[in-house]
Amino acid sequence: MLENSCAFTGHRPHKLPWRYNEADSRCLALKAALSEQITRLVDAGVTDFYSGGADGVDCWAALIILELRKKNPALRLHMCLPHEGQADKWNDSAQERYRSILKQADSIVYVSRAYYDGCMLDRNHRLVESAGSLLAVYNGERRGGTAATIRYARKLGRKIVILDPVSFESRVEQAV
Repeated sequence: MLENSCAFTGHRPHKLPWRYNEADSRCLALKAALSEQITRLVDAGVTDFYSGGADGVDCWAALIILELRKKNPALRLHMCLPHEGQADKWNDSAQERYRSILKQADSIVYVSRAYYDGCMLDRNHRLVESAGSLLAVYNGERRGGTAATIRYARKLGRKIVILDPVSFESRVEQAV
């Protein structure tokens, strides 16, 4: 049921102020804010979560779901991936984290077996179509996958929670 589901979108590490330094206090604060937003969704009855598995926000959100699932086995993590081998060019620790998430996911769907131009966009569309709401870690830039995913969620009338990765403030756009 769409009302019990949420998809994630957000920036990859290179678009965040601390880049790949996850020990940075700002990154730790964002992860805490992301966890708080996800907990609010769970408290509101959301049980199914969809992640695109991209490095950064997608994987952090997936890990939060897996941690929350230890205390709440009703939670489900669904991975909607653009293609096989998405993580092949990531650094070793990011690849290891990705593989660990996939092993623990409740379901994995690939948009395509092989990469093609547009498979990331198609993955993002599938994420939005699968869920009744979207939790977006978004810095406000008009270009890029996160911005396009938010626009698509608006077009489909989804509830959107936007979490600013710098101020950690959130705002909700209600479904229309």
